[in-house]
Amino acid sequence: MELYDVMRTTFAAREFTDDPLPDDVLWRIFDNARFAPSGGNRQGVHITVVRDPQDRRRLAELGSAAARRYFAQLQAGENPWNPVHPSGVPQDVIDHTEIPDAFVAPIVKAPVVLVFSVDLSVVASVDQDLDRVGVASGASVYALVRNILLAARNEGFGGTITTMAIAEEEHVRRLMGIPDRHAVAAVVPLGKPVRQLTKLRRRPVAEFVTRDHFDGPAFGT
Repeated sequence: MELYDVMRTTFAAREFTDDPLPDDVLWRIFDNARFAPSGGNRQGVHITVVRDPQDRRRLAELGSAAARRYFAQLQAGENPWNPVHPSGVPQDVIDHTEIPDAFVAPIVKAPVVLVFSVDLSVVASVDQDLDRVGVASGASVYALVRNILLAARNEGFGGTITTMAIAEEEHVRRLMGIPDRHAVAAVVPLGKPVRQLTKLRRRPVAEFVTRDHFDGPAFGT
């Protein structure tokens, strides 16, 4: 596929057919995606390929508590898991919130689930002393995740980035045998999408790109 076509049609796929994702195709995805940049070219990301159905189901279960909070906050009109606006939803309400099956089904039903972790001993978390949630360390992870999703689209497959299981990071580490120095960054189900979207809804450039200053004029041609 042409690069811009891939970029414009790589959507968050959450429903998959029963088609397998063969190892040779997955290897080709990894082999091309690995050229994503990382700080100092230290390449501290590790990917665990999970095919075992029981492990995939356990990963989905580990994300359930975070998903309950997510949907409880949505129902209360809150921005879920937001670090600026803390939740006012009582824990007992969260505990009794139902999770849509479609929220955990991708991890259970996808033929392959990728668990991304990053070695914290090699990342440059330059925002670690700021009075906010750190995001800089993700630069060593998410460029690779995106490359993998783009490569998967090029091969006729798809997936989505999920993060709910991160709230139970210690349990994910034990399940996957991930070392303590690694942070779990994403759980990505991959498979053949039931349908392929070709028109994605995204904000136009002028709504989020400005000239010279944050409050400068909208960028346009």
